Amino acid sequence: MKRTKKERQQLLIETIADNPFVTDDQLAAKFSVSVQTIRLDRMELAIPELRERIKDVAAKNYENEVKSLPLDEVIGEIIDIELDKRALSIFDVREEHVFQRNGIARGHHLFAQANSLAVAVINDELALTVKSNMTFVKPVKSGDRVVTKATVRAEDKIKNRTYVEVQSTVDNEIVFIGEFEMYRTKGVGETT
Repeated sequence: MKRTKKERQQLLIETIADNPFVTDDQLAAKFSVSVQTIRLDRMELAIPELRERIKDVAAKNYENEVKSLPLDEVIGEIIDIELDKRALSIFDVREEHVFQRNGIARGHHLFAQANSLAVAVINDELALTVKSNMTFVKPVKSGDRVVTKATVRAEDKIKNRTYVEVQSTVDNEIVFIGEFEMYRTKGVGETT
């Protein structure tokens, strides 16, 4: 269905308001226009690119919640968090994150996203990784969006340890699994 520019731009505003994480490629497909047209529309409407929209949402919603590290030190963008329970982040793999010869993402980027999310989910001023066990299940390539979920699985209040399970997916397929043993300065529920 062919829309006027004004109609398309109004729908663009509404679509991004409903889902600030929608990509330019997804918008182009939805409106049957080129990615360049979407970018021009966003520029005219002063709508920032996806990365900036994600940072804006994260800063508004989670800036005062994450205690264990500054939000800008989290690898990927936190899109949901409930301290000492669960957290969710996304990481868009770009050319600088992959090996040049095969286009596969370097493992340390996936580990860094998972590890920093395991740190961020801890409700403490200090959270450090004591031990990790990880499995790379499937290669990740440039252009992939990695969605990582961290879930607090257990606590050891005597040792001040929190055990966090992390799972990363691309298009709902598991690409990375990690288990993290985290040190914290106080037990869950303790106040300073």
